[in-house]
Amino acid sequence: MVDVAKHQNGRDQADNPIKALFKEGQSVWLDDISRQMLREGKLQQQVEQVGIRGVTSNPTIFEKAIASGNAYDDAVMELLRHDKSAPEIFEAVEVEDIRDACDVLRPIYDQSGGRDGFVSIEVSPGAARDAEGTRVEARRLWTSVDRPNLMVKIPGTLEGAAVVEEMLAEGLNINITLLFSIASYERVANAYVAALEQRHAAGQPVDRVASVASFFVSRVDALVDKLVEEKIGQTDDAARQETMRAVLGKVAVANAKLAYAKFQEIFEGPRFAPLREAGAAVQRPLWASTGTKNPAYSDVLYVEELIGPDTVNTMPGKTIEAFLDHGQVRRTVDQNVDAARQTMRDLEATGVSIDEVTAQLEEEGIASFTKSFDALIAGVEGKRAALAQEAVAVD
Repeated sequence: MVDVAKHQNGRDQADNPIKALFKEGQSVWLDDISRQMLREGKLQQQVEQVGIRGVTSNPTIFEKAIASGNAYDDAVMELLRHDKSAPEIFEAVEVEDIRDACDVLRPIYDQSGGRDGFVSIEVSPGAARDAEGTRVEARRLWTSVDRPNLMVKIPGTLEGAAVVEEMLAEGLNINITLLFSIASYERVANAYVAALEQRHAAGQPVDRVASVASFFVSRVDALVDKLVEEKIGQTDDAARQETMRAVLGKVAVANAKLAYAKFQEIFEGPRFAPLREAGAAVQRPLWASTGTKNPAYSDVLYVEELIGPDTVNTMPGKTIEAFLDHGQVRRTVDQNVDAARQTMRDLEATGVSIDEVTAQLEEEGIASFTKSFDALIAGVEGKRAALAQEAVAVD
């Protein structure tokens, strides 16, 4: 949770670097949510004072929120009285929190003409490879939350891309998540365009259908650096070792910059032009996993290097605090793109395949969210059992 007071003391609002990012065309979304945050007005405070313009959630975030404290106990107890299962209990409390967060962000949504102010809710990780399961869950969550500034998060797997297009064509706002490769990004960007083309051809409005493509960043460096370090350890050639070390900590940003170049190619090209004239918004790249994992790197590396128009950066609280404290704002996302291409060539020369890296990260991402979701359901089941036991004791 961002400590607003800590970073506002002695600073004028005009110096707020989060708000300065918006002047460069980038919206900052908070990668966190909890009932306590909503009840105590902390999210409202961050919207008003810090400049937060959206919220993202995932099973890991809800696992932590539900497991810590007793903010959800009353809701769980009430659902117990209706004999709800652990998954049903989780979805009910999740929907309530997301709906309340949507209401906090609704003024941003209205003021921006439906371009910002979104809150994301994720389909369960088990649906990542299940197209029909994703369809059913996406529609159910959209109907349950019932807010125009909701985004349903769908993994950008091969199976998910067709569902993304279908849901967008139906008018749902979609956040495509777990994107690591440029090929995956291009696939879901084209799915967005195709969905809007379907709506436009059918005479349906396209001006209020919104989507972001969540392109993950720091996890790329975490895995690439590990693999390159292994390669360095396999040679005694000092010159080759030095050449390989040159890519450490640079691949994630280079990969993201090339994805942004693909974004510009698609959304500034002739295919999208008629949709733009009809009022359609671009599908913004959203930089996800932007908390720095390697302490040797700047704690604002994945913010400062990816600033530019029509982008979103969803940050955990610690990264927002760091950027408020010492972040530097300047347009960078489309700078040094040739150098980014060279970095990718240099990576290939080390013997590490970016395609293999991104494929592994997609699988690990699904597995990680599945593990968190299973732990979340187990935690809800444990809380459910404990509260049921307390109720019996009271009776």
